[in-house]
Amino acid sequence: MSCCGKSRVQFKAAPAIHIQQVGTVAFEYTGRSRLTVIGPVTRARYDFVGHGARVLVDRRDSNSIATVPALRRV
Repeated sequence: MSCCGKSRVQFKAAPAIHIQQVGTVAFEYTGRSRLTVIGPVTRARYDFVGHGARVLVDRRDSNSIATVPALRRV
């Protein structure tokens, strides 16, 4: 029985794909009551329970969340 090794196609690894780590951005609520915001990219729900509450927001949602008047990046 002959070896089939010569007929095998040499495996070539695909070039590595660089995946950027998403991370989070902290936001602080400056309003008086409770506030809930839905991230437009991730559809995550961010609950700010009262004045001074800090929540970590997915970086992909952070630019839109920053436009909410009662929230500021920390």
